[in-house]
Amino acid sequence: MPRDTPVREVMTTSVLTFKRDDKVQNAAEAMSARSIGGAPVVDDDNQVVGMLRDDDLIVSDVRLHLPTVISVLGAYLELPSSAHRFDEEVRKAVGATVGDVMTPNPETCSPDQTVEEVATLFHEHNVSRVPVVDDGKLVGIVSRGDILKEIVKKGP
Repeated sequence: MPRDTPVREVMTTSVLTFKRDDKVQNAAEAMSARSIGGAPVVDDDNQVVGMLRDDDLIVSDVRLHLPTVISVLGAYLELPSSAHRFDEEVRKAVGATVGDVMTPNPETCSPDQTVEEVATLFHEHNVSRVPVVDDGKLVGIVSRGDILKEIVKKGP
């Protein structure tokens, strides 16, 4: 497969998507049923607003960092930055909706970008898949696996 192959030739167009207010449990079941590790989160206009990754859904090993409390002259003071971090961790650990746990503003690509450009994007941003958008709207998704399948299929 030539490096200048456009993404449109290797992307998947049947894309599982979620909305911000979808339940995390339902999203996890849908991703598991399709054996995929991530899916775009879109708004009502089909614009990508986030990416839901299997990492976002795995909360059983989350270690919550309890707020730092100090004692001064017999009074207990909670450090504000510590409390904020704790609130965020709890929200993510028990997040009821996709919007609570998704990664916002993910990297995207266009269908006209080359496979080489997208492979570079994967490497530079340490991601395994990116939504493909055209005029701001989701048209597909491309993963490392899509590129690998194409390389194997076309041979050397």
